[in-house]
Amino acid sequence: MAESDGRPLPTTTPPHVLIFPFPAQGHITSMLNLAELLCLSNLRVTFLNSDYNHRRLLQFTSVKSRFAVYPELFYMLGIADGLPTDHPRCGEQILDLFESMRSVTKPLFKDLLLSIRPPLDCVISDGGLDFPLDVAGEVGIPVVHFRTIGASCFWTYFCIPDLIEAGELPVRGGEEEMDRLITKVPGAEGFLRCRDLPSLCRGRDLSHPYLQGMVSATRLSSKAYALILNTFPDLEGPILTQINSHCHKMYPIGPIHEHLRTKLKNLKPTQESSSSSSSSLWEEDRTCLGWLNGQPPKSVLYVNFGSITVMKPDDIIEIWHGLINSKQRFLWVMRQGSVVAELGSNSNSNTSTFPEELVKGYPGEEHMVVSGWVPQKEVLDHGAVGGFLTHSGWNSTLETIVAGVPMICLPYFADQQVNSRFTSEVWKLGLDMKDACERKVVEKVVTELMVERREELGSRAARMAELARRSVGLDGSSGRNLEALIEDIRSMRRS
Repeated sequence: MAESDGRPLPTTTPPHVLIFPFPAQGHITSMLNLAELLCLSNLRVTFLNSDYNHRRLLQFTSVKSRFAVYPELFYMLGIADGLPTDHPRCGEQILDLFESMRSVTKPLFKDLLLSIRPPLDCVISDGGLDFPLDVAGEVGIPVVHFRTIGASCFWTYFCIPDLIEAGELPVRGGEEEMDRLITKVPGAEGFLRCRDLPSLCRGRDLSHPYLQGMVSATRLSSKAYALILNTFPDLEGPILTQINSHCHKMYPIGPIHEHLRTKLKNLKPTQESSSSSSSSLWEEDRTCLGWLNGQPPKSVLYVNFGSITVMKPDDIIEIWHGLINSKQRFLWVMRQGSVVAELGSNSNSNTSTFPEELVKGYPGEEHMVVSGWVPQKEVLDHGAVGGFLTHSGWNSTLETIVAGVPMICLPYFADQQVNSRFTSEVWKLGLDMKDACERKVVEKVVTELMVERREELGSRAARMAELARRSVGLDGSSGRNLEALIEDIRSMRRS
C-alpha cells in the first residue's frame, strides 16, 4: 500500500476520490467498504484517517493485504485529530473530537486538498463533520456527504429545529414526559417518543454545541453535491422519501457490507471475500467461533455493546444476573474500556461484586465472556446464534438484519435511541429495552426473544434479510444506486 504523493502515476489516471470518515470504528468500517466498492469500479481512492486510527488499522487489521489487490487505486493517509494519544476516544468523550478537529484538522485538511496528486475530482466526507464541505468548496472540489447513521436518525436530526420551534423540545424530564409522542418528525408520527430521540436531545440546554453542531452538519447535507446513505428502501423507504424532498441527489446503497460481499463473490466465486477482512481498531479474538461450534442451533444470545459504549458497573452486574436468570446460553464481548471503572480495579468498590467470569473472561459450558473483540459478522452468521443484545449502532443493526437475527436493543447514545425504536416498532425485528437495565427486565426480555417469540421474530428477521440481500443485486435498488453514484463521479472527472 502506497502513499498518494511521490509515486509514479499511470499515464491516464481514473477519477480520484478522497474518502474522509469521522474517527470512530463504525464510520471507518462502512467507509472502507465504500472505498473498496469504488476500487472495484476502477476509481482511485485516497482514504484519509486520523493518525491515531491509521496506526491502529495497520496494527490490528489486514487492511494492507485486503487492498493490495488494487495497485495504483488505493492509498491511505493520516491526519492529526487534535487530541493527545492517551485520550480515551470512547463514551461521550468521543464528542471532544468535533472541537479538536475544527481547530487542528481543518487547516491541515485544506493544505492536503491543495497538495495531493493527482488532483482530486471529488471528496466523500463523513456528513457528521461540518468543515470539509466549506474547505473543499473553497478550492473548488465537489463534496458528497456520506452519513453512516440510518436514514431514520438522519431525518430526526434534520427535523430538530422544527421540534424546537413547535415546543416539542426541550424534554422536561419525568417518565410521563419521556413517553410523550413527537409529532414534528414526518413519517414517524405515532410511535417516536421523547425517549427515542437522539441522546443529545435529552438535555434541557438546546444551545449545547454538540447538539447544534450535529444539527448544523445534518442540514448541510442539503448543500452537498449528493448524499450517500447506508440503507435500502425496503427498510427505510418512507423516511427516504422525506429526505429526498430536501436532498435532491441521494444514493441509498446499503447494506454496504453485504453489497461488497456480493460483488466480490460474483467476481471471484471460488475465493473468500475480502469483505470478511477485519477493519477493527482492536485485535480480534476468534476463539469464540470454536465455542459456538459446540452449541445447539439458534441457542446463543450474542451480547456486544459496541466500540464506544461505556457502562456503569452496576448496570453490567444487572445485565449479568438477568442473563444468568434467563437460563439462556450467551456469548458476551467485554471490550477493554467499556466499563466506567475497569473490571478488577480498586477505583470503584462496586467492581468487587463482579462475577469471576466477567473479570477474567473464559468460556463455560453455556456461556462465554470475551475480554476483547470478536469478528462480529462471522459471529452473527453462525448457526448457533439466535439473538443479539446490542447497543443498536447502525453498522451492528445492518449486520444483524443481513444475518437474519432478531435483536434486543439497549442503546447508549447518539443515533442508537432512534435505531432501537424503529427496530422494535416499525421493522418489528426485535425488542426495545432502552432505559431499563434491571435484572428482572433483562431476564424477561431475553426469555421473550429467545423462547416465547422466537419463531415469530425469527421469521420476520429472515424475511428482512432476504430483502436486504436482494437490494444489493444488480437489479436491486441499492445496486442501481451504486452504479448511478459511480457514473456521477466519473462525470465529475470528465467535466
